[in-house]
Amino acid sequence: MPTPAAEPVPAPHPVSAPPGVDQAPALHRSIRFVDLVVYGLVFIGPAAAVSIFGPIDAASGGAVPLVYLVATIAMAFTAYSYALMSRRIPRAGSVFAYATEGIGPSTGFIAGWMVMLDYLLIPSVAYLFTGIAMHSAVPEVPVWGWTAMAVVVTTGLNLAGVKVAARAATAVVIAECVVLAMVLIAGIAVLIDRGPARGVWTPLTGVGGFELSAVLGAVSVALLSYLGFDAIATFAEETIGASRMVARALLTCLVIAGLLFALQTYIGALLTQETPAMLAADPASQGDAYYRMVGDELAGWLQSALSISKAGGAAFSAMVGQAAASRILLDMGRSGRLPKVLAAVEGRTGVPAVGVVLVAGFNVLIAVWAASTPNGLDVLVSVVSVGAICAFLLLHASVIGYYWVRRGGGRRRVLPHLVSPLVGAAVLLVVLIEADRTAQLVGAGWLVVGIAVAAVQHRRRIGAA
Repeated sequence: MPTPAAEPVPAPHPVSAPPGVDQAPALHRSIRFVDLVVYGLVFIGPAAAVSIFGPIDAASGGAVPLVYLVATIAMAFTAYSYALMSRRIPRAGSVFAYATEGIGPSTGFIAGWMVMLDYLLIPSVAYLFTGIAMHSAVPEVPVWGWTAMAVVVTTGLNLAGVKVAARAATAVVIAECVVLAMVLIAGIAVLIDRGPARGVWTPLTGVGGFELSAVLGAVSVALLSYLGFDAIATFAEETIGASRMVARALLTCLVIAGLLFALQTYIGALLTQETPAMLAADPASQGDAYYRMVGDELAGWLQSALSISKAGGAAFSAMVGQAAASRILLDMGRSGRLPKVLAAVEGRTGVPAVGVVLVAGFNVLIAVWAASTPNGLDVLVSVVSVGAICAFLLLHASVIGYYWVRRGGGRRRVLPHLVSPLVGAAVLLVVLIEADRTAQLVGAGWLVVGIAVAAVQHRRRIGAA
């Protein structure tokens, strides 16, 4: 697949406000390339593969690292479409702005509406994960109490300004990577001392033989680990330097995450004493399979450190999601697709404070509901991916529309502007078809509401004309 560096870039559109919209207070430009990559890694989590190692190991027959390598390649098509559009349309609205320019205002609204389902629910899930983990350590404080505290702290960081939030996110990523590095180094030491529990090539070939269908089926699960890297695009108006910086950060974050996922699952697959067949026969044991491996084969304190780092990382992942959602609301508000109050930017910090507070309130309500409902967490986890996948599909359609239909991006190229988005969309359609039934229904319901809102807005514009 061609790299964005080889693509000639015409002058991007102005970014302070969309064409034809009253000038809004500008976001502050203070984010560096490293900050963008850190934001992406915080959102998805450097050790995200740990949580779903067991389900993928069981589904793929033990070829978890191969699954992640394939998933990284599959996700690269979406990252590339983001890179193309972020260079031409460097706006905070991300996929909302891209679909608006590439297809039309109504489709742009639907794209923003669908990605908001992802950005509103992922932080709620992450906050709840933090609450559950902290409650297990300090049971005197209820889950909702820890959850609320996590929301207050991270919302405060977001309101303090993007530079303050970026510093906090950097510290969290460093801490997570240090813990993960300790786990991997200890794992390598054990492998050298005792030898692997499985054959050294089985993480790439599978235990008992390679099954292509099993690997491809597991890829749809592995793709969930990457959700959130696209939040980088929502900070396009706050970066220092050329618009290509966002494109580079997107692809860099994806490559780093893919390599980390492949490495941590390779070590885990060689060390675990449980076979894929054993995990498949006991679904209840799959969720904490990696943690059990660390505790049984390495050290109990490493297992605790990994759990704590994941719990803390979840809260700051929610912080990035909260910030990204507020930027999309800002762009939709100043474009007239949502109430204009959402476009307000606080002068001193350069933060869309109304959007941050609104998203934080929504996060608290959803997280408390999930904590007090027996299957609330399961419902949330099953739904979070549908909004992102639908938005990604519209992203790929936007590339084709922008370059081939509207001819807004200069010279058309078959491979990057047609083949790449079509392949990316095909991969995502397979994942969407394989998604949980409840998630599909909730996503469909959210889409219907979005279409109804878009139709009402369209009629009002016609009437006003």
